[in-house]
Amino acid sequence: MNQNLILIADDDSDARDLLTVTLESAGYRALGAKDGNTAARILTVAKPVGMITDVRMPAMNGMELCQLARSTPATRDMAILMVSGNNHAYDVKAGLSAGADGYLSKPITPRDLVAQLQALISRRHLGA
Repeated sequence: MNQNLILIADDDSDARDLLTVTLESAGYRALGAKDGNTAARILTVAKPVGMITDVRMPAMNGMELCQLARSTPATRDMAILMVSGNNHAYDVKAGLSAGADGYLSKPITPRDLVAQLQALISRRHLGA
């Protein structure tokens, strides 16, 4: 796995740009994908250490993308953080059940995003 590479899957280009700037200022490299299918193709080649995915995207949604990543040997151990405008208990539970390690509701602060992502990557790296 690329130890500082994060895949950002979000159909909103402004959100992808903001996440990219936030991650790069924290020392990560970021790759963006405009939908779940594009993200799935990138996962097979880039093998990032983590992924941030929106729930609602065209082609393949974030839940399906999480399930795909968890069922693929090369990406099953990466940290996955789901972000969404939906913060109902059902949505959070569905995201975590799909394989996400964490779930943040939009709007998110850069500090919270980086802290959550770093914690998830550390736990995955330590095998916890």
